[in-house]
Amino acid sequence: MARPEQVLLLEPQHELRFRGPFTDVVATTLKLANPTDRNVCFKVKTTAPRRYCVRPNSGVIDAGTSINVSVMLQPFDYDPNEKSKHKFMVQSLLAPPDMTDTEGVWKDAKPEDLMDSKLRCVFEMPAENEKTHEMESNKIASSLSKSESSTLSMKSMVSLDDGEVKKIMEECKRLQTEVQRLREENKQIRQEDDGLRMRKSTVMSAPHSSPALRVKEEGLSTRVIALIVLFFVVGVIVGKLAL
Repeated sequence: MARPEQVLLLEPQHELRFRGPFTDVVATTLKLANPTDRNVCFKVKTTAPRRYCVRPNSGVIDAGTSINVSVMLQPFDYDPNEKSKHKFMVQSLLAPPDMTDTEGVWKDAKPEDLMDSKLRCVFEMPAENEKTHEMESNKIASSLSKSESSTLSMKSMVSLDDGEVKKIMEECKRLQTEVQRLREENKQIRQEDDGLRMRKSTVMSAPHSSPALRVKEEGLSTRVIALIVLFFVVGVIVGKLAL
């Protein structure tokens, strides 16, 4: 018995194209649309599961909706002379109205209930001018992402509520008061230091002045004694002359 025709609409329908260079992960998108009035279960399979990462690789598409499946090709050494033999298959089946277990539905499904669509993989290397254009596009995208992140950071700063702003203002005032107090303490310490220096200079200058005074006093006493001796000698001579 022939299988029923696929109810899902695939975009693209027949090929998944991956554009190099393939030195990094290359991703493409597969859109699955459900135009029916019933939910549809789906699975995405590949002949090279180690070379691809598919998200989501299974699930349920509600009636009248669609989903995007991201297919990521892992890095590899590209050979332009080698044609790709990789293929993908999208399997689907109509979900029962009372479905509670998706895996159980797949296990109990009959072969004639399954629908499938196949796609082949195509690898493309861009031309030199396209490479330059892509590099410029990547630079622009990178700069845009940086500007968006800076804009988001600014928005997050602006989105501070009044309570947080008040706390920040109070903290600034407290820090200003603390700085003023430290300045006053520093000024007081300098004044005390100047006073100590003046006292020290006074104490150091006192011993230097006392020897000078002692020398002066000793010089005066020596002169007095010499005058007394001189008067005594003169008196003795005068006395002898009088006799």
